[in-house]
Amino acid sequence: MSNGQWYPPEWPARIRALASGELTAVPPRRAATVMLLRDAVAERAAPGPAVHMLRRSASMAFAGGAYAYPGGGVDPRDDDHLVSWSGPSLEAWAARLGVGTVTEAQAVVCAAVRETYEEAGVLLAGPTGDTVVGDTTGADWEADREVLVARELSFADFLGRRGLVLRSDLLGAWARWITPEFESRRYDTWFFVAALPEGQRTRNASSEADRTVWIRPADAVEGYDRGELLMMPPTVATLRALLPYGTAAAALEGAASQDLAPVLAQARMEGDELVLSWPGHEEFTKHVPADVPGGTGGGPA
Repeated sequence: MSNGQWYPPEWPARIRALASGELTAVPPRRAATVMLLRDAVAERAAPGPAVHMLRRSASMAFAGGAYAYPGGGVDPRDDDHLVSWSGPSLEAWAARLGVGTVTEAQAVVCAAVRETYEEAGVLLAGPTGDTVVGDTTGADWEADREVLVARELSFADFLGRRGLVLRSDLLGAWARWITPEFESRRYDTWFFVAALPEGQRTRNASSEADRTVWIRPADAVEGYDRGELLMMPPTVATLRALLPYGTAAAALEGAASQDLAPVLAQARMEGDELVLSWPGHEEFTKHVPADVPGGTGGGPA
């Protein structure tokens, strides 16, 4: 049975156009996404933490119908120097994320926290550097979330007027994937892991998703392997990397040992075939006859 690997039908033609010089790669936009985890909430629940995932609406131009995590692009104001900060220094974050400046590091971390709040209603911030806000579902919180989404308010201003400190220590950097050069929408995305703060709960606050679920990584991977859940390679790879961890806290602690070397897909011709591969992740390799326009789904040949 085919697995649920997301594979747009236009990719072979775009790969050929890039190779022939007819297509110019667009620069990737920096982005962040968060694997939000919670431990079992019922005594008889299966062991291991669950991860919060959303299903992108089928109408979305990019990865429609695919399961993913809350996340999105960096806002130019995410590097605002007014952000109140707690946790590892910006210098430490810059080194961990592999960026050149502290402002770049702040922008990526802020994007992770902001997008989690915008799309899942969960806020990794508190009144002090060692506290976290509780319930964020009130009407006043929703009003602020909506103006954030509309970009009428910067994240720094949002935190400032509520007297909140961003808790960067609640995040662990997990992976970094860059959209292939032949894609029309490209992202340089950092994946983070975080535990759901006590007292908060997720909800589908994203206009881009038609469903959200809490699901064990093992169950999500099995659904993908059976072809029942559509996912992009970075999502599957990060889910598999979560499998060894029995609790959210253990996963957060394990983030320090994760490799953040960027993963970028490579395309090449081998005889009469187009070969698409992700270095270090052989399971996603695709072999496509050069004279076939492509297809969706399907596992590696």
